[in-house]
Amino acid sequence: MSSAPLPTSSRATGSSVFAVRDFRIYLISTFVGNVAINAQSVAVGWQVYKITGSPLSLGYVGLMQFLPLMVMTLPAGTIADRFDRRLIMAISACARALIAVTFVALSIASPHVIWPYYVTLVVFGAVRAFAAPAGDALLPRLVAPERFSEAVAWSSSSGQLSFITGPAVGGALYLLGPVATYSVCAVLFLVSATGIALIRPLAAAAPARALGLAELTVGVTYVRAHAIILGSISLDLFAVLLGGAAALFPVYARDILHVGPAGLGVLRSSPALGATIMGLLLGRTPLRRNSGPIMFGCVAMFGLMVIVFGLSRNFALSIAALVVMGMADMVSVYVRRTVLQLATPDRMRGRVSAVDRLFVSASNELGSFESGVTADWFGTVPSVVIGGIGTLLVVATWWRLFPELGAVDDLYEVKPIGD
Repeated sequence: MSSAPLPTSSRATGSSVFAVRDFRIYLISTFVGNVAINAQSVAVGWQVYKITGSPLSLGYVGLMQFLPLMVMTLPAGTIADRFDRRLIMAISACARALIAVTFVALSIASPHVIWPYYVTLVVFGAVRAFAAPAGDALLPRLVAPERFSEAVAWSSSSGQLSFITGPAVGGALYLLGPVATYSVCAVLFLVSATGIALIRPLAAAAPARALGLAELTVGVTYVRAHAIILGSISLDLFAVLLGGAAALFPVYARDILHVGPAGLGVLRSSPALGATIMGLLLGRTPLRRNSGPIMFGCVAMFGLMVIVFGLSRNFALSIAALVVMGMADMVSVYVRRTVLQLATPDRMRGRVSAVDRLFVSASNELGSFESGVTADWFGTVPSVVIGGIGTLLVVATWWRLFPELGAVDDLYEVKPIGD
């Protein structure tokens, strides 16, 4: 079965992806939604740590979001291939607005009781399970294939810019209290939903079928059968699972660097600043040669900067390490996302994106839980340093296990597999 054709208007091949109306709307709407997500994340992290005073509680913040993702992401990927992806994204953004309103209510009624926050985060994780595969699979249908790597660079840059803006907004608003932060987030989620709804409708990528077990696991089977896709997804899982330090930023901000909520916003924004700079460079000058080796080198640099951040007691040095970390991670994301989407037929993109998002969520949310647990066991600084060393070991191992990924040269030559 061939991929569903794209509308001519959505495949404009002008001098830039910004000539495509729906891509512009997609970029702005997802940026606004991501700003709200990141601002809300700062508020939740600071509020939870203030209530409990325990690094382990920050680990539970990640775990509560990962559990529903683990259960629901594969069905969500199948739904993304069966229904209008933009509609799924718009409904999910509206649901996020309701969740932000719930946090407002909790901050007023139960500001010192922790369990309602965890329950709300479970619901938030469930919503993310549906939004992420739909968003990832929608992007390749908005631009021509020869423009997709450029679209990935701009989309990734937009996402990273939201990691700068969102935490800064969240940190500043939190000075007015959590109610102000969550209220603004609710409004931003509704703005994002409105924008997504303005994208032109697209036909489903695959025909509707019953959601049996075999249908739900098609994406997993496809990923396992193709080493280049499996390698790109699993590299991110294990490298970030071990090397993620973001969950412990509230500990560093309050107890190690002594910079308060505003400093926490800066710490959370710093990796995104580096990623945005690199994303803009890649948007103007895409990688054309040695993409695989460059990606592996950048993941190794990511691990090294995790170690530097973990050992730092100087705020400026910590920021510098996080900026370089973000630049390295952006190159990895750029290569992996381009390979993943271009190597996957459109009829499979929702399900394969769901597998990818499940791995990404495991690396982020489950990684947050891992960071909280190891910090509770060994202390915050040893936990971060050990994680960085683990990332370096993952790079060496994956270089040997997935030579196909290391051999990727020109990203423009990547074609759909089995279509």
